[in-house]
Amino acid sequence: MELTQWQHRFESWLEQHHSTDDTAHDISHFRRVWMTAQKMMVNEAADPLVVLTSCYFHDIVSLPKNHPERSQSSVLAARKTRQILSDDFPDFPPERYSAVEHAIEAHSFSAGITPLTPEAKIVQDADRLEALGAIGLARVFAVSGALGVPLFDANDPFADSRTLNDKAFALDHFQTKLLRLPDTMQTEIGREMARHNADYLIQFMAKLSAELQGDCLGVDSQVQSRFRRSLQS
Repeated sequence: MELTQWQHRFESWLEQHHSTDDTAHDISHFRRVWMTAQKMMVNEAADPLVVLTSCYFHDIVSLPKNHPERSQSSVLAARKTRQILSDDFPDFPPERYSAVEHAIEAHSFSAGITPLTPEAKIVQDADRLEALGAIGLARVFAVSGALGVPLFDANDPFADSRTLNDKAFALDHFQTKLLRLPDTMQTEIGREMARHNADYLIQFMAKLSAELQGDCLGVDSQVQSRFRRSLQS
């Protein structure tokens, strides 16, 4: 069966069975991760069906960021995906179950599982790229709004004199996780794309800093240089 047919069947299943108010992990997210993964597969030897399936089901279980078992989401998603494939897609090749499960388990930042296959590396990179750039910026503040977390500490927005805490301030998430993502990428093209998109977040931080100082037309060059150095180190 052609990949486009599998994709259509997966999307149809998700539309019927995976209604969610979590816009960071909806069908549009799955579709974007797959589009990014396809670009990565150009330079990587990987099984396209395993990658496609993993992209569409990697967040079929996604516990809220403030859930005590959040780190188990990807393992639970892998188990559920295997059950879905077995029950609702009986023509899906069972010899690919294990590869799909591993790619889903390993995609999560919080799970800390090392991706061991080309497919798992691609899916992890493609998903992490969603956290960077314009989409990543929008997702941070969408999630913070849903959780009732303030956007930033007005007295110390970049944690110059306090401990970072992204559970208390959304902007802290840039330093605790997002700007670290380029160093975690598994593929060469993933690293290149991650650095490019992380720089976009740094530009946002520099613009925010300037506006907090009453300069609505400029950017804070010190903030820009500070975080670009950390990105390159």
